[in-house]
Amino acid sequence: MVRRLVLKTERGWDDILFDTAVLHRVALFTPMIVVLAGVPQIPSLASGWVEFIERVSGALLVLFIVLATSALMTAAANLYATLPIAADHPIKVYLQIARIAMFVVGGVVIVARLADQSPFFFLSSIGALMAVILLIFRDTILSFVASLQLASNDMVRVGDWIEMPHFDADGDVMEVALHTVKVQNWDKTITTIPTHKLITESFKNWRGMSESGGRRIKRSIHIDMSSIRFLTDQEIESFRSFAPLREYMDRKLDELDAHAADDVIEPGMTNDPRRLTNIGTLRAYIVSYLKPHPDLDTKAMTFLVRQLKPGPQGLPIEIYVFSSDTRWSAYEDIQADIFDHILAMIPEFGLRAFQEPSGSDVRLIAGPDSADDGATGSAAPQGWLRRHRPSD
Repeated sequence: MVRRLVLKTERGWDDILFDTAVLHRVALFTPMIVVLAGVPQIPSLASGWVEFIERVSGALLVLFIVLATSALMTAAANLYATLPIAADHPIKVYLQIARIAMFVVGGVVIVARLADQSPFFFLSSIGALMAVILLIFRDTILSFVASLQLASNDMVRVGDWIEMPHFDADGDVMEVALHTVKVQNWDKTITTIPTHKLITESFKNWRGMSESGGRRIKRSIHIDMSSIRFLTDQEIESFRSFAPLREYMDRKLDELDAHAADDVIEPGMTNDPRRLTNIGTLRAYIVSYLKPHPDLDTKAMTFLVRQLKPGPQGLPIEIYVFSSDTRWSAYEDIQADIFDHILAMIPEFGLRAFQEPSGSDVRLIAGPDSADDGATGSAAPQGWLRRHRPSD
């Protein structure tokens, strides 16, 4: 009858109560209460049996109360999980702690009932066993303290993307429990991390990236330093006719003219005027290309195109920007499109991207006749800027 009534109602809380067996366990109270009240009324039953049945019935009644309360906690957790606030403030940890405490107290009361002693008699004796209890529940105590710190500092939520290389964890948090935190990795495997390890060891939480609405792109292109040089007059004129560089070239030329006018040298000395370089022009082009990019947040987020320290692998030009789409697949597409274009434009500025020598480089050094297909001896393809530069 209750099941039919539950199915007819539109509310969901009664379904949760029924599915978690709260009503089934509450129904078990009735036979125990009947036995406790009816056994003393049997005239032909010996007093010893009456006392034994009362102890067992009382202990079972306490057990059923504990089980019903545990089921009620489960129902409360399931009902709370349907609320929007549950994603940011889970209560499963606190319910687990309360359930453990309830089972401990219930166990003491059951034993006291069977032994016909006061529960306080057994509780007072626990003090002598505290060292053993601390040893047995060491992980539980550590996890309890860690759970409080995680909740109070809002360090981890269900749905967060965390990265913990020590445990090979890199994915979304599925569950934050008292003893463990479950993480579903991107390869669909599940990693279980002890809760207290999130306090004692470092991990990376990507929630800030998701909430900010921007995902960082930080990658360098290494330029062969032997290809860095000054621009020729013909190249300057060609770049001035290139719309993305027109403003930069005019501003730089004005700065150079002003510097030359203010530069005073001694008689007989030769002046070394400032000149434009192909590497500086490339940086200016990258800035002009990325600033209006529709998939980048260049206003609210950090935007940098800078040189890093030169090294054995050439001169790094680092691009430090943020994409406006934080989804993994979209982010990778945006990043790949940007660097595809930049790598293809590098030869237009007379520069070469640095890479470690490969087999084709060795064949090129040996001469075009040593190549199997002769392709290494062919001239470099002519780009758009080369085709539109004035002839030398």
